[in-house]
Amino acid sequence: MSADTCRVDLGSAYVLIVDVVVALVMEIIQIRAGAKRNGFSLCLFGIAGLFLSALWLMWLPDWLKLAGIFLTSASLVTILIGWLKVREPVFSFELTRKELKYLHRFGSWRLEWSNIQRVGIPRVRRGLTHQDMELVGIRLKDYEPLLAVISPRLASNILMQQRPLLLQGEDCQTGQCYSETLLEKDRFKGASGKEYRGIVAMFANRMIRIREVLGYDLFVFASELDRSQEEFVALLNACQQQAVNQ
Repeated sequence: MSADTCRVDLGSAYVLIVDVVVALVMEIIQIRAGAKRNGFSLCLFGIAGLFLSALWLMWLPDWLKLAGIFLTSASLVTILIGWLKVREPVFSFELTRKELKYLHRFGSWRLEWSNIQRVGIPRVRRGLTHQDMELVGIRLKDYEPLLAVISPRLASNILMQQRPLLLQGEDCQTGQCYSETLLEKDRFKGASGKEYRGIVAMFANRMIRIREVLGYDLFVFASELDRSQEEFVALLNACQQQAVNQ
């Protein structure tokens, strides 16, 4: 093992130890949302671009106006992307002694540590090898506590995000292929006998099918984290172990 690798491993272990100590003292660990990064900067760049394009269209000759229109369009798109980033919550996850909570502009979900069976990094087959995906997977013991707290709006958003993941099991490396398996049934019966309908039921059926493909029920994209996937998995496992030992 090289010296650089050792330093990286020691650094990750140090970050994990600090987070767990903070959790013991403050009873909460907050993970900053990667999707929120550079939101204000993009808005400022977009506004500056609009100002520049206004001057461009005002003072430059007509044959250069097309470039000014293009600059205006690019500035508006930049402002829109920046605004969407700004709207994201500051933190994407909150870890407490009792539960793991996910925060999104469309809603939230939470899981008690006792309901998490396994946390890991999903792998997908590429030819003769298996490659790690840029995801963190969470496998549940029971779906119903999650179905009771997730909002239909967030469930719908997750269904859209998971489409390319579901196609990984059908040899669709781009995730853009069409498949009838993307359509989920709108009824689901839980282990307790309770029947769910609509978007939440479709979300439950999707979890069942995507578990068959990737081995997990819920997925966290690397872009939503403020650290590497490996560090986040280690942190969740440490927090879960701490909760179990209490």
